Amino acid sequence: MRSVNATPYARLKWYLVLITLGLSLVPLFALGYVIHSEFRQTYEEKLTDNLRLMVANRRDAISMFLGERVVQLQMLADIHSFAEMSNQAYLNRVFEAVHGTSSSFFDIGVIGQNGGHEAYCGPFDLMDVNYRDEPWFHQVMLKGLYISDVFMGFRNFPHFIIAVKRQEAGRTWILRATIDSEVFTSLVRNVRTGKQGDAYIVNDKDVLQTPSRFGGKALARVALPVHPRGEGVEIASWRRDGVPVIAGITPLPDTNWRLVVTENPDEELSPLVRTRSIVYALLGACGLMIFLGAYLTVSSAVSRLRASDRQRADMDAAVMQSSKMASLGKLAAGVAHEVNNPLSIIRESAGWIRDIINDGELGEGPAVDELEEAVSDIDRHVERARTVTHRMLGFARRMEPLQEDVDLNMLANQTASFLENETRHRNIELKTDLDPELPLITTDANQLQQVILNLLENAIDAIDRDGEITLVTRTGRDGVVLNIADSGEGIARENLAKVFDPFFTTKPTGEGTGLGLSIVYSALSKLGGTIKVNSEPGQGTTFTIRLPFTGPQFPGGKEEP
Repeated sequence: MRSVNATPYARLKWYLVLITLGLSLVPLFALGYVIHSEFRQTYEEKLTDNLRLMVANRRDAISMFLGERVVQLQMLADIHSFAEMSNQAYLNRVFEAVHGTSSSFFDIGVIGQNGGHEAYCGPFDLMDVNYRDEPWFHQVMLKGLYISDVFMGFRNFPHFIIAVKRQEAGRTWILRATIDSEVFTSLVRNVRTGKQGDAYIVNDKDVLQTPSRFGGKALARVALPVHPRGEGVEIASWRRDGVPVIAGITPLPDTNWRLVVTENPDEELSPLVRTRSIVYALLGACGLMIFLGAYLTVSSAVSRLRASDRQRADMDAAVMQSSKMASLGKLAAGVAHEVNNPLSIIRESAGWIRDIINDGELGEGPAVDELEEAVSDIDRHVERARTVTHRMLGFARRMEPLQEDVDLNMLANQTASFLENETRHRNIELKTDLDPELPLITTDANQLQQVILNLLENAIDAIDRDGEITLVTRTGRDGVVLNIADSGEGIARENLAKVFDPFFTTKPTGEGTGLGLSIVYSALSKLGGTIKVNSEPGQGTTFTIRLPFTGPQFPGGKEEP
């Protein structure tokens, strides 16, 4: 069969696959991207809203804590006189009562307008300490209320104080209390979320008022990004040691403090990341399924197209071969008739010369012997020319085949027996492997026998001497198959496509007409069969004949390797 170039079909297949993938995957991935973007934006907005709400709630809680402590001190100052509060025993009872209801106060002291302690209740020895030079003393005397930054002070550990001023009968005095830093710090720490979360308070100079998980202890300085310092909760983002950070920052009332709550957005967005991974996996699986479906579908369609083109090419080749054979048949008939007339005259003239020689009219001598030899050569070559013209006429005839039941095994054996003497003379072994269950076929026995005989003669010529010819029959799907294989020199690959063409031969000039295989092809076409040749140089040649069970039902023809 004629081979169809696979490269254009491969390009067509991948072109269609790519178009299908583009039309399928581009909208799919675009939809996935839009859904993911919208979902991420919504999730991030939800994250910032939750962070803003959490920071606002914690700010309110801290403000309430500080407000309650301020109110407690103001009530103590309002309901007790200076004389009562400056009495050490009385102050001790008041502190025990306050400490019993709230453990927030670490100590309490009554300070006169000269800055010295009038009474003190607490774990430290601060009675002799004077605060008139301390900034907070002047602030509380000026404003009446003061909440300090965290400082070391005389206690030599971080703490902050709340102080309120009371004026009584021309006397000014201050009630000061130290807030337990651990209670206040735990109040801030409770807001931290996640492994990367943090919460702390800084003053207006970004100095820590409470410890930070990543920023250090109290009174250490931390770096915050530039952000608006409004009354509400501001959201800021930056990177800390390469880790993304999102923070909610808000001021605390009545202080210069700011509450900072930080989170790692990657940690908070981990459900979104997992969802994104699942979406990517699903998109990948869908893409793979689409690719496999497109590839299999397009491959099937292209394979059918290739088979259709191959079938059309075979039909075109068969039509072309039939047209060529018809034209050559007409040409051969004309040539044979034109040649036969002069051949008849030449043969008659040669016979007249032989009659003259035989009558003795020319006498005897070397010239007469040479003339007789020349007449014999004329007869021999005329006979050879007549044989060629006879074959040409046989090739040109369009005889319809007979329809009769034929046993292919018996026909093959009979045909092979015609050549026993020649094969024995050339030391060629003729083997047969005939299927005993081979069914009968309906065909023309004479034409089929001529086909087998021509192929056997070709095989003998290909071997010349010392070789092997094998005949094999078997039942095929739609008919019977006959293989004729020889152990000759084989046929060159470039000649395989031309072996059935009329007048093509690889024999030396004068030893072959090139019509044998053309006649085989023409006869099999009439019988509805096909012939295929397979050959490798140096390994012999095999001709495969396929014949239908019930005569010609479709146009036959050669099958090129």
